Amino acid sequence: MPQEETVQLEGVVERIVFFNEENHYCIAQIKPVKAAQKGLGQITATGVMPNIECGETVKICGEWLKHREYGLQIKVSSFESKLPSDLYGMEKFLGSGLISGIGKEYAKRIVERFGADTLKIIDTDSGRLREVDGIGAKRAKKIKASWDERRCLRDVMIFLQKYGVGVATCLKLVRRFGMDAPRIVREEPYLMARKVEGVGFKTADKIALNSGIANESMQRVEAGILYALKECEDDGDTRVPAGELEAKAAEMLSLTKERCAEGIGGLLNSDEIKIVCERSIQSAKLYRAEEVLAAGLKKILRGKSALAPIKVGAAIKWAREKAHMDFAPEQEAAIFEALTNKACVITGGPGTGKTTILRALCAILRAKKTRIALAAPTGRAAQKMAESTGLEAKTLHRLLGFDSSKGKFLHDAETPIPADFVIIDEASMLDTRLAAAAFSAIPAGASLVLVGDIDQLPSVGPGNVLKDIIESKAVKTVRLSRIFRQGDRSQIVMAAREVLNGNSAIEGLRPAPLGSADFSSDINFIDAKTPEECLEACMLLCKKLIPSRLGLNGISDIQVLAPMHKGTAGIAALNAMLQREMNPTGDFIMYGLTKFGRGDKIMQNRNNYDLDVFNGDMGIIKKVSRENGTLAADFDGKTVEYSRAEMGDINLAYAVSIHKSQGSEFPAVVVPLLKQHFMMLQRNLVYTAITRARKKVFIVGDFAAFDLAVKNSRPQIRRTALKERILCP
Repeated sequence: MPQEETVQLEGVVERIVFFNEENHYCIAQIKPVKAAQKGLGQITATGVMPNIECGETVKICGEWLKHREYGLQIKVSSFESKLPSDLYGMEKFLGSGLISGIGKEYAKRIVERFGADTLKIIDTDSGRLREVDGIGAKRAKKIKASWDERRCLRDVMIFLQKYGVGVATCLKLVRRFGMDAPRIVREEPYLMARKVEGVGFKTADKIALNSGIANESMQRVEAGILYALKECEDDGDTRVPAGELEAKAAEMLSLTKERCAEGIGGLLNSDEIKIVCERSIQSAKLYRAEEVLAAGLKKILRGKSALAPIKVGAAIKWAREKAHMDFAPEQEAAIFEALTNKACVITGGPGTGKTTILRALCAILRAKKTRIALAAPTGRAAQKMAESTGLEAKTLHRLLGFDSSKGKFLHDAETPIPADFVIIDEASMLDTRLAAAAFSAIPAGASLVLVGDIDQLPSVGPGNVLKDIIESKAVKTVRLSRIFRQGDRSQIVMAAREVLNGNSAIEGLRPAPLGSADFSSDINFIDAKTPEECLEACMLLCKKLIPSRLGLNGISDIQVLAPMHKGTAGIAALNAMLQREMNPTGDFIMYGLTKFGRGDKIMQNRNNYDLDVFNGDMGIIKKVSRENGTLAADFDGKTVEYSRAEMGDINLAYAVSIHKSQGSEFPAVVVPLLKQHFMMLQRNLVYTAITRARKKVFIVGDFAAFDLAVKNSRPQIRRTALKERILCP
């Protein structure tokens, strides 16, 4: 060990062993570049080094320490990223993949051609890159653009790291504002909160107040109003009464209602918000989405049918004979209404025959050589739809297509979907924006059938589309109420019906200790009154009891559905415990405080059109690379590769929210339910959770909490303007 206690070292980052996205703590292997220190070999450095990358040249200052397991290290006290000055560092930096258009081979050629002037050439005279064999004008331009973005990104990241802003969000800022991004984050922080998803008002407010921007400045007031409006949208509303918005913003900003009213006036003048329904406020995007949605539905209702003539009575009889089964009167009524109306809603719970109706409809339409489009909001729902009908079914995002170069769907009002009959399953999951995109892309001559369970939770996104359409009475609605017992899940269906009726005293569902669980029953209630007991019971069910007693795979076949994210028995705690107990792999990568390992179950939490994965998609991690900071996951047979910047879009999914589980079914479902969840306890929450199971349901917790939820029939009211728009001539 060197004699001095402190050391300054300049070197090239060869490998990143560990990086914490939350606090920027890093363990990196660094190769010294100064002659006097080269004899030390590779040095391990530990400490806060924000957004460090392989191939970078860094200057660090710190103290030597000897780790009892890993040996000699430098504990970093200060860190500076700098451009490499020697040829090895330049080649390593350019060949690391940090600069688009340059790989290892091109890095070698460029450094050989320009030597010590390499980085200066790229920065100030990039046209000369065409002197290098294989580099044309297009590649040279790409290299220069990536170089500028990289330099700009570093500036933004260094400034924002103390505010906890991650790499992915910094990259969005640079791509949104270009070379002006460093100035924006310093001088106009509220603008980035308004224009870039992922930058919250509170972060922008901290930056602004530290920069001396006044509390009452109009840019702060307007940004605060938009943030308050977004919070209401996150709760499902598409509109908020103006007075309520003024009061909410005034409280949050510690300002007067009058000042906030001025801010609303300014936003109205700039068309960032709109007025609807007697002084309610909508964001411009949701205002437009509801307009497009209502117009799309009216277009379908008024359009001349493109269907070939069908003798509906004879067709139903033919479908009945083909299926070798009798249809119940309301099933026949649903088929009849779907074939005779331009738009129709079929709603009913599990076991009410929706699948039979879909199968019969598709058989009739295929026989008439009709162009059918089957779609659902999620991949799992689309897969289930395809299995039940024998036809191809897509997610709505894939049906609509997406052109990343244009930033919009391929199919819209001008380029509609090539179909004469469109069926959308799990329609209760449709939020306002997705429904607007779908309805506008359906041809005027096509027929539309929406199939869903109106008693489930509403969509994750803002709006209450299916409920609003039904309540408008503009579309023929068939309600299915008769239950057809479904063999292996009949107890689940009956229990769900009792929950809807407000009855918690369900036959065969009594709290019992885990050791007394009846695994032959479709539904069990495991008594666990404390959060700690609940957590332990959930773990034992998922890891040992359900796999051993029912022969199910613990990770892929069992899904924990929890009401809340926080708390001892919340989603975060459940995921941490279940990952530790069910997949204790040593092959993992850290993103922030989350460990992602090979074999882990994950869920995508936002739409990513570039990767072709969408909010709610679930997959299994198949490969992780600590050195490259990447992972690859399998989503129903499709491999998706995530860079470090994209890992902020995924969460562990051993446990997910009940809301996020909509549209999916799992062989076995485990539902923790405690009094601590009281804020979320309502009837349709329990109903949705139970009906996600194909074979077995295990409710784990306090029966008093279950009783409270079942008796609470007052779901949150979502305020929208869709019904009024549909009814408007």
